[in-house]
Order: sequence, then structure tokens, then C-alpha cells
Amino acid sequence: MKKFIIILIVAVCVAVLVFALTTIRTTKTIGTPVTSSSANMILTSPSFKNNEFIPAKFTCDGSTSLTTGGSTSPAPSTVEGLTTSGGNINPELQIQNVPEEAKSLALIVDDPDAPGKTFTHWLVWNIDPKTSIIKEESKPPGLSAEASAKAGSIEGMTDFGRAGYGGPCPPPGKPHHYHFKLYALDQMLSLTAGAGKAELESAVKEHIIAQTELIGIYQR
Repeated sequence: MKKFIIILIVAVCVAVLVFALTTIRTTKTIGTPVTSSSANMILTSPSFKNNEFIPAKFTCDGSTSLTTGGSTSPAPSTVEGLTTSGGNINPELQIQNVPEEAKSLALIVDDPDAPGKTFTHWLVWNIDPKTSIIKEESKPPGLSAEASAKAGSIEGMTDFGRAGYGGPCPPPGKPHHYHFKLYALDQMLSLTAGAGKAELESAVKEHIIAQTELIGIYQR
């Protein structure tokens, strides 16, 4: 009987330890952020709900586009603060519950359903962590290295071959899922404008304190 009780106690201790290890997050890699916030960070859009279809005005079908070599991409805007011209504009994004300790935000928009590889549609970093709304057809606000000086956020090179937002533009067929991934970071990034997705992911990897995702769908 005494042996049975000892075995039972050991089994309970092991179970408690396994549970603790699976519920406490201890790394800062993409997908497993460390955060001290009591509420989860949230990313939404008034234009579409999570896992619902994105309106055409935010896609390449909502603009006059330049088509070369089978790839469709919009002409860039000449107006400061706007990411495109005509249609094909970024949707409004609303941000809630950013951790107080966040120093900057980063945004990656991509399409894992694209043929051949995950297609990058938008890269932005050094977004002001106090940002609650990224307005439609606009570049997110940013902070410069000087604590109180406002400056623009920085955009990276997309798979359209340019910086700035490029809307969904899938080939005809099955629906594609567009992932709007937002990261709260414990520092600003020193990446230069035009950096690619791999560089941005590498830069944020050890600095994520919270992350969230909004998924939109589009089909042609």
C-alpha cells in the first residue's frame, strides 16, 4: 500500500510539471510571443471579419493596374502617406490591447496559398505602438529614434517588386487566404527601407512580446 501511494504521488508530480511546461511560454520566436499583458492583442478591420472575404477595392481588381509578365501590380502613389493609386488600397486596420511595454509594432501581410511560395503583400515596421487605427489607403504612423519626434514607419520590399501595400491578386481558382500579422516588439528595428520579409522576420524574432493575426479571403 505504501509503495502504491509513493507511485501515485510521483505520477501526480510529473503530471503537474508537464502541465506547467506546456502552459508557460518561455521563447520569443515568431508564433510564441512572451507577453506580460493581461489582455490579448487584437487586430480587426471594419471592412471584413476574420476568415471572411476582402472587398475588391482592397485588391488588384479595384484599381487600374500595370500588367507585365503575368504579374499584376498597381502603380505607386505620388501622394505622401498613400501606398497606392486608384483602388488596390490597404483596408483600415484597428488595433487593441498593445502591451504597455511595447516600443514598436511590425506588420506582415502575406498569402501562403500563392503558387510556388508564400507571397508577400506588405511589410511595415517601426509603427508607433500607440497606434489604434491604420487608416484606409495610408502608411501607419511611426516613431523616430528620438523619443518624442514623430516620423514615418518604414516599409519593406514586397513580392510585387516594390515597397508599399499590394492587394490580393491571385490567379483564377481556389480562394486564397491573406494573413495580416501584427507584432508588438520590445525595441525599434534598425532595418533600412526596402528590406525583405526574411530580414524582417529575422529582426523581430527575438523581440516579440505579443502578436495577433487577421485573415481575409479573396478569390478570382
